[in-house]
Amino acid sequence: QVTGHLDDCTCDVETIDAFNNYKLFPRLNELLESDYFRYYKVNLKKPCPFWNDNSHCGIRDCAVKPCPSDEVPDGIRSGSYKYSEEANNLAEECEEAKRLGAVDGSLSKETQQAMLQWTRHDDSSDSFCEADDFYSPDTEYVDLLLNPERYTGYKGPDAWKIWNSIYEENCFKPQNVKRPLASGRGDDGGHTFYKWLKGVCVEKRAFYKLISGLHASINIHLSARYLLQDTWSEKKWGPNVTEFQQRFDEVITRGEGPRRLKNLYFLYLIELRALSKVLPFFERPGFQLYTGNESHDVEVKNLLLEILHLAKSFPLHFDENSFFAGNKKEAAKLKEEFRLHFKNISKIMDCVGCFKCRLWGKLQTQGLGTALKILFSENLIEKIPESGPSYGFQLTRQEIVALFNAFGRISTSVKELENFRNILRNL
Repeated sequence: QVTGHLDDCTCDVETIDAFNNYKLFPRLNELLESDYFRYYKVNLKKPCPFWNDNSHCGIRDCAVKPCPSDEVPDGIRSGSYKYSEEANNLAEECEEAKRLGAVDGSLSKETQQAMLQWTRHDDSSDSFCEADDFYSPDTEYVDLLLNPERYTGYKGPDAWKIWNSIYEENCFKPQNVKRPLASGRGDDGGHTFYKWLKGVCVEKRAFYKLISGLHASINIHLSARYLLQDTWSEKKWGPNVTEFQQRFDEVITRGEGPRRLKNLYFLYLIELRALSKVLPFFERPGFQLYTGNESHDVEVKNLLLEILHLAKSFPLHFDENSFFAGNKKEAAKLKEEFRLHFKNISKIMDCVGCFKCRLWGKLQTQGLGTALKILFSENLIEKIPESGPSYGFQLTRQEIVALFNAFGRISTSVKELENFRNILRNL
């Protein structure tokens, strides 16, 4: 049922599908496999700033040592992951799990040095995200290719608490307006909620749609890379149609699923627009995607520019000029509110109990935050000199890696939707 025109845009679903699945997705995938884009520096040990969180270790990828079972959320404990009885040496198994597990920190000294140079350019005064402290001993490099986003078993009250906090406290929504399908009485099929949403300004409506789109995208990844088989000899990941339908089928979700998917397309347009706008920053001859391998770096930059030119060529871009128009003082106030609400969401990611989910949650919120920073810095980007530093507008390596990987996740979701459509058609 997800076809046709998108609200608040001049675009439609079919145009995005054709553009993404056949032109952009293959090139973007190739870019994200390069060394520059596969290593992301992150602190996964930051305490949750909003509530006491004691559910850190609850997941199958909790690799360093077995967790006391009372720390494991019920939804996880019912999973089938056990240390196999044949393992007579627990330490050896832990070591293996650690090697394959949640976070891979293997980076050569030279690469670390090269990456350190980048952090000296950091500037987050206009940032939409709470950035990790690079110099904290808890911050480490993660190889994203060794830690793909997929179903981990993280669900139940803990996961619900994160999303509830994001929607209820950070989406400009009054307490008395209940979200569609919210637990408790008074669910009127979302009528009150959508009436409220229609009545708010375009910026606040867009904020909700971006968060809903991000939520939908993450749920598509979990459904598309689901743990289908888990035996001591092998694990098999693949699409789980039932899981997908539970989250998106029009009948099961009482009309809510298709709306969520349309919000995913809205998010796609916003991030695609940011990529098309940031081209002058990357086009400068002095800009390098530095890893230390000169010929490879040149190749990767060429591929990056090809992707950005492709993004610019998209025929039906989102027009962000409707954002924060009107009264200058009011607009500035609203923009700052928008920024602080989003910054709060980036902090909530430190409350995610599953480390792999936390990793991808932090990366995707930072990527979207970077896209918003770009869209709100258009005047500064236009003034970037062709050579020399761009003082007015700067992106750190961290923001660049997050921006493209986050868009890579959304691009993957759009591609996976096509796959689910084909599977359902054949069923």
